[in-house]
Amino acid sequence: MSSSEQVHSIRPRRSALYMPGSNARALEKAKGLDVDVLLLDLEDAVAPDAKEMARTQVCEAVAGGGYGHRELVIRINGMKTPWGQEDLRAAVAAKPDAVLLPKVESLADIKPVADYLTEQGADSVRIWAMLETPGAILNASEIAEAAKDPHNRLDVFIIGTNDLSKESGAQILPGRAVLMPWLMTFLAIARVGGADILDGVYNNFSDLEGFAEECKQGAEMGLDGKTLIHPKQLGPCNTAFAPSKADVEWAKKMIAEFELPENQSKGAVQVDGKMVERLHADIGRKTVAIAEAIKRHVNA
Repeated sequence: MSSSEQVHSIRPRRSALYMPGSNARALEKAKGLDVDVLLLDLEDAVAPDAKEMARTQVCEAVAGGGYGHRELVIRINGMKTPWGQEDLRAAVAAKPDAVLLPKVESLADIKPVADYLTEQGADSVRIWAMLETPGAILNASEIAEAAKDPHNRLDVFIIGTNDLSKESGAQILPGRAVLMPWLMTFLAIARVGGADILDGVYNNFSDLEGFAEECKQGAEMGLDGKTLIHPKQLGPCNTAFAPSKADVEWAKKMIAEFELPENQSKGAVQVDGKMVERLHADIGRKTVAIAEAIKRHVNA
């Protein structure tokens, strides 16, 4: 995919809200939320005895539509669980934007699902993958290579910090210093594979100040957005992961400078007394594209 095609296909994924598939009222309410992505959950948020009911509700909601610009992603149960195969079959029939695979640790967790989607002719359904175990850290290179293969249709990775903490024994503390090497490893997986990556959840949804700080940290790390557990987290999240007005103005200024006839063959130019390389203009094009995509969604 060319850089111009990549910019054209950019979707804002600032906020991704988990919605329990067993909660019909929440699924309906989600149609009016200012959120970029809805993660319709059949896995962790659903008790075993409610799995089948949740699957039916989620797939009917997706097939029924009415969610506007919001990206619809169904998180299925693992393929080795009693529910995974039927979750995948039902999800493909409902045609969400993507299916989200839990606890991805290798190509073996991705390829069978990609093969199935291809066999079913589900060309519009993409694959998202949870990175949430020590195994994913140890197999980072393999997962990154899997993301580079178009057959695997991997668009987005999501960091599962709660499971990562549980399986490693590392505590999630303010600043997340203990987790940071692993979080940046996951970021590298996404970037090598050309995918977006979303941060893990912030568990104390009443602590909006602490949540805003973690959103700021995630944006500074280079993550594309954050997963959420409560609608009250949407405002701070959308703000933190959206380009600021100053960012957009600077990006447009860089782009315009490189588009001048005398600069089109140059690798670097001066803009407002600063030396700017062409790669910075390319980053700027993505910034402008995200800002424009957000504006389209707001006005939709």
